[in-house]
Amino acid sequence: MDSGTFELVGRLDKQRGIFLWEIPRESLSQEQRMFRGNNNINQKRTNSEEKCHKCEECGKGFVRKAHFIQHQRVHTGEKPFQCNECGKTFSRSSFVIEHQRIHTGERPYECNYCGKTFSVSSTLIRHQRIHTGERPYQCNQCKQSFSQRRSLVKHQRIHTGEKPHKCSDCGKAFSWKSHLIEHQRTHTGEKPYHCTKCKKSFSRNSLLVEHQRIHTGERPHKCGECGKAFRLSTYLIQHQKIHTGEKPFLCIECGKSFSRSSFLIEHQRIHTGERPYQCKECGKSFSQLCNLTRHQRIHTGDKPHKFYPREKSYKCDDCGKTFSVSAHLVQHQRIHTGEKPYLCTVCGKSFSRSSFLIEHQRIHTGERPYLCRQCGKSFSQLCNLIRHQGVHTGNKPHKCDECGKAFSRNSGLIQHQRIHTGEKPYKCEKCDKSFSQQRSLVNHQKIHAEVKIQETHECDACGEAFNCRTSLIQHQKLHTAWLQ
Repeated sequence: MDSGTFELVGRLDKQRGIFLWEIPRESLSQEQRMFRGNNNINQKRTNSEEKCHKCEECGKGFVRKAHFIQHQRVHTGEKPFQCNECGKTFSRSSFVIEHQRIHTGERPYECNYCGKTFSVSSTLIRHQRIHTGERPYQCNQCKQSFSQRRSLVKHQRIHTGEKPHKCSDCGKAFSWKSHLIEHQRTHTGEKPYHCTKCKKSFSRNSLLVEHQRIHTGERPHKCGECGKAFRLSTYLIQHQKIHTGEKPFLCIECGKSFSRSSFLIEHQRIHTGERPYQCKECGKSFSQLCNLTRHQRIHTGDKPHKFYPREKSYKCDDCGKTFSVSAHLVQHQRIHTGEKPYLCTVCGKSFSRSSFLIEHQRIHTGERPYLCRQCGKSFSQLCNLIRHQGVHTGNKPHKCDECGKAFSRNSGLIQHQRIHTGEKPYKCEKCDKSFSQQRSLVNHQKIHAEVKIQETHECDACGEAFNCRTSLIQHQKLHTAWLQ
């Protein structure tokens, strides 16, 4: 059958409030014509003959006694027709015939378009709507059409607010049974969807699909502005606010706005002093869950979850360096091209990364969003706040393996270890003398007073300038350490 021969004819069913599409008789198969012909005969009988068989339960009337008997089984629950294979019973003989095809494997109804076969004629008719595009069931509220009546019934619950599927545990109701089944797993703890890589289980198939992208490295949601890709569409939507500058979430206390509601909630704890996350071991409380999680490792000795490295399939043609994410390659290539697409509207300075621009703009705005709760001192960068907090806590997590001396900063430990290794990475360009610390080199260079260093090396992230390139490289590590 050629799909071009189909000409759908529409009619309005006023009683049900839906628009029905029909296939003309000449476009039907012989079997379907016979089926429609019988229906037409029955329709004529209905119009000409009296419905003498009336159901006492619901008042519905029938012309033929056989149809009346079949209908009564709806009320009585009688199922006189039994399957010889499995013993299952049915209210109609036609239902037994269709059911038995499960055992025999018979699929007598074939699709003329794709050759797919079916055991029930009604299933074939529904399937053929994929090819014809027929959507005979239309919503009278929004005019959206559907290929199956049950899809229309489910859709209409959006308009009516009907939620017929109720949870027996908590009473919560749902419009769709599938949503109820998913919800019930919160009570039962059932997680039927298993990851074959790490054996982690999930209550929904969609959650498993999203999780598997951690292993495969798939990031199907790509930003059209910068090429950065994400595992979840929600992450992309949040990211795009960097380019649009949209910050719809406003703090009513200080007027500061945020791109995410979660950022606003965390920020508001500065005003309220709320620290909802408390350590059960020592009682210390935190404003953010991630900080509590990191803190608890002190007590448990746990290490972060195992990281499953992704394949580095994106290669730089200039230097050969590879990346697992295309957006990281795009960022890296700007080192070679010198491209700086992020422009400061105040001073005209441009940057290779949006994060560098955001940090730079704080020079103009004076914004210092990172506040120390101990002394009230604020900082423009998070890394500076973390280093500062070591003054109050006295925490020295960086310990030397050689002598046991501890330091509050990793940079302090690295400098100290040069005492043991003898490493002197800072070399004087004038006399080739080397030093273990940068400040020692700076003091030494004063000896060469006649040398005037004309070239300055400026940091793209914050604008700070240095006399020598080695100083700039050391300084830039402060920025890159927090971008990784």
